Amino acid sequence: MIALSAIVVSSMLGGGVFSLPQNTAATSAVGPVIIAWVIAGIGIYFIANSFRLLSNLRPDLKAGVYMYAQEGFGSFIGFNVAWGYWLMTAFGNVAFAVILMDTFDQFFPGVFTDGNNLNSILCGSVLIWAYNFLVLSGTKVAGFVNTVGTIAKLVPLLLFVLLLGIFINYSQLFNNFWGMAPQVVVVSANNHPEPVSLISQIFAPMTVTLWSFIGVEGAVVLSGRAKNKKDVGKATLLGFLLALIIYMLMSILPFGTMTQSELAQVSNPSTAGVLAHLIGPWGEWLMNIGLIISVLAGWLAWTMLCAEIPMVAGEQGAFPRAFARTNKKQAATVSLWISSLIMQAAMLLVYFSGNAWTTMYNISALMVVPAYITTTLYMAKICLNREYDQYMKQGRTLALISGLLGAIFCLFILYASQIQYVASVPLLLTCGLPLFIWSRKEKGAQQSILERKEYFYLAILLLMDIIVIGLLVKGWISF
Repeated sequence: MIALSAIVVSSMLGGGVFSLPQNTAATSAVGPVIIAWVIAGIGIYFIANSFRLLSNLRPDLKAGVYMYAQEGFGSFIGFNVAWGYWLMTAFGNVAFAVILMDTFDQFFPGVFTDGNNLNSILCGSVLIWAYNFLVLSGTKVAGFVNTVGTIAKLVPLLLFVLLLGIFINYSQLFNNFWGMAPQVVVVSANNHPEPVSLISQIFAPMTVTLWSFIGVEGAVVLSGRAKNKKDVGKATLLGFLLALIIYMLMSILPFGTMTQSELAQVSNPSTAGVLAHLIGPWGEWLMNIGLIISVLAGWLAWTMLCAEIPMVAGEQGAFPRAFARTNKKQAATVSLWISSLIMQAAMLLVYFSGNAWTTMYNISALMVVPAYITTTLYMAKICLNREYDQYMKQGRTLALISGLLGAIFCLFILYASQIQYVASVPLLLTCGLPLFIWSRKEKGAQQSILERKEYFYLAILLLMDIIVIGLLVKGWISF
């Protein structure tokens, strides 16, 4: 259970946690930030609880993130969830690379500028393939390294919270609590002389909160390798609660040391800038080193998750059979190599991005929504059709509430997110169709490429693509 909990915590507490002070203050004052985290915490709790319940109810569904969708809504939906989740983990690793290189630039000024110059691309590429070979050595070795890394990165985070708790200025914390005072409010790096509405300030950091919680399902993804299936649910809930406490403290306490405008303009990783403001240069070094450890540990956890989904999908026939291949140490081979190639391609594209970190974490955050919404809807479905009663004799009503509210939260996230990133989701899902057709053709003449209801799902996906392309042509959205 310790290793599974470490996977959950490490998957969530990646490099992004070190940028929370600036990422949240850039759009919101402390009051709206607190409300945003409360909403996110409640919503993610229902999602995490759905994963916990389903892991106990259906331990036979290995790598449940994909299997829950297929079991509840068919092979086409299951494939798209697996494909989208796979891309999410790959893009998430590239986001790790960007912020890691940007942190290296603090130690070697001008060498890794913005985390996406040529040196950054080369160094990030080396790390992609280093992790590829580490995971090939087997999940036991990788899991041990990840557990040690998780413990190591918690130290600077806890020290950050402790120091801010000691030096906090409460009058500063409650100054302009709701962000409505006539002072400069920074929104997406643009200075606005007028305050932003309370609702807008609550909505603005929602994608940041979702990005922060991605990985809460980490134990479920690796459930096929767990010795005790009951540990999966416990690890999921424990990891979620620990991460929520850390996130809220790291987002709120900095407002007691700097104004919102000052926080919004601190360069990332902003925890380093906050601690430098508070205790001097050694604080900045401490947080930068902590971020490096955090990213390296989180990157390893996500590489393991990235390889697991297509491998299990290959075993179950949703992906081509080649993806199911493993080596003598039971590590995924084909799925890992192709995952690394996707990461490498995305890493090259980062070179042409003006704001690589923001783009990568926004796309990654929204690519996980199909997995979360289908999981919560599957939870609700088995409660409504009373299939739940076949596995457990009590708790059906609470499970139904968990599934429905988790699904509603997913829809709320889409509503609160920037439209250009939401629009990228159907386009990226459509890119996986050739892989779906390949896997169907492997089944032979007895399996048609698309079943009747799958034509309906495909039509909806293509219709969304047409709408997005139309918006792009009209110039109403841009990437």
